[in-house]
Amino acid sequence: MSKQAAPLGLVDLSADAPCCPPLARRRVPAETAAALAPAFKALGDPVRLQLMSMIASADGGEICVCDLTPAFDLTGPTISHHLRTLREAGLVDAERRGTWVYYRARPAALRQLAALLTVEPTRG
Repeated sequence: MSKQAAPLGLVDLSADAPCCPPLARRRVPAETAAALAPAFKALGDPVRLQLMSMIASADGGEICVCDLTPAFDLTGPTISHHLRTLREAGLVDAERRGTWVYYRARPAALRQLAALLTVEPTRG
């Protein structure tokens, strides 16, 4: 049985508005850091980062697991584990259609992470 993305308390990865100011501008509160860390941790694995890239850049906004698995020299269960980690971190949504599962990136979640990492040009 797979888990759904855990509620993130003060930070809603599905919200379109940024969760907080960029970390280069102001310290990230402990609660926000704790809520966002699982998403960053999920992307910290090279296979998951590649999977996320493949999902986010897929034509039509979604991709079948049947197209993801052959791209790696890994077993199906290992790919499924990585995809579950991305799902539990709130970075992707999955929909079963018959025997296949299709994955879609959650753009709002990616925008939240990108906004936190935004670095404004220095004035000089």
